Amino acid sequence: MALPPPDPKFVLRGTGASVNTLHFCCSDQEDCDPILFSGSANGLIHIWNLKTHRADKVLESHKKQSVLWIHTLQERNCLISQGRDAAVSTWDLSEGRIAVIDSIPLDSYGFCQCSLMQEGVGHYLLASPGGTPSEVKILDLPKKTPVWILKPPADAKLGMPMCLKLWQSSSGSRPLLLVGYEDGSLILWDLSEKKILSRLACHNEPVMCLDFDPEKAKGISGSSEKLLSSWRLDNQQNLELQNTVTLLNAGIADTCIRQDKKILATAGWDHRIRIFGWKKLKPLAVLPYHTASVHCVTFSDHVVPSERLMAAGSKDQRISLWSFYNEP
Repeated sequence: MALPPPDPKFVLRGTGASVNTLHFCCSDQEDCDPILFSGSANGLIHIWNLKTHRADKVLESHKKQSVLWIHTLQERNCLISQGRDAAVSTWDLSEGRIAVIDSIPLDSYGFCQCSLMQEGVGHYLLASPGGTPSEVKILDLPKKTPVWILKPPADAKLGMPMCLKLWQSSSGSRPLLLVGYEDGSLILWDLSEKKILSRLACHNEPVMCLDFDPEKAKGISGSSEKLLSSWRLDNQQNLELQNTVTLLNAGIADTCIRQDKKILATAGWDHRIRIFGWKKLKPLAVLPYHTASVHCVTFSDHVVPSERLMAAGSKDQRISLWSFYNEP
């Protein structure tokens, strides 16, 4: 007899709108409580204390337009956020401050989230959708200068970029970018050469989300269809479809591989969070807590495995936090 699904460890309420994006900050500073950032459709960014289960701060951002993506730069006191106002903002949260210290205009008003990669101390690359269809722009931070503009061939007919993932195989190696497009294609770009290394038609509908495991050279993607696809890079940097899982209901809004590379989670339009083993995509659990579409899912960066959490944000304005599969 199958065991019933677990309940959330705790639930955060009070966002006042759909929760679009989440980011943990649990291991950056000793003697500090672990926190979770959430970004909502009303332009609010909540900073949740995971010890008290309450919001320590609430930031009003992006002209009250939807917050699409949030991340931290090195530590919790420097936040970066992206909104539907076509801007990326950087925040100073040190010593009790709540101040936007810079704003970077973007060329797109779409829903595609930015991707951030650290290149050195205080130096980052930021990928964002460009000003023309299918275009992706790479900016240098903090200089805010465009480094590369990636334009597919005119006859490629990819549609808009839907999701982005910057990565590099090892420290010092050239940066690469994975892009999921509106036509269902996944493309690997070499940034320094501004050229396409590989293209894989892995979905029949727009690629809504992706994540990548550089250690195994293996990734996962979801779309507006019922299919979850895993794929890999061979030694010649060619994308190859590896495995697929057909879901009961269509629509995967987000997917995330846990840091220990043992499990992954998906956020479903059908209100459900699904957990899979990363090695073989074995279904492990379906979590039916939410009452509306789940928009985002992420894992915490706790150093101690037993403390690891998973968080999911939903259109029902709630954030559920879970603890499972934490055995060493």
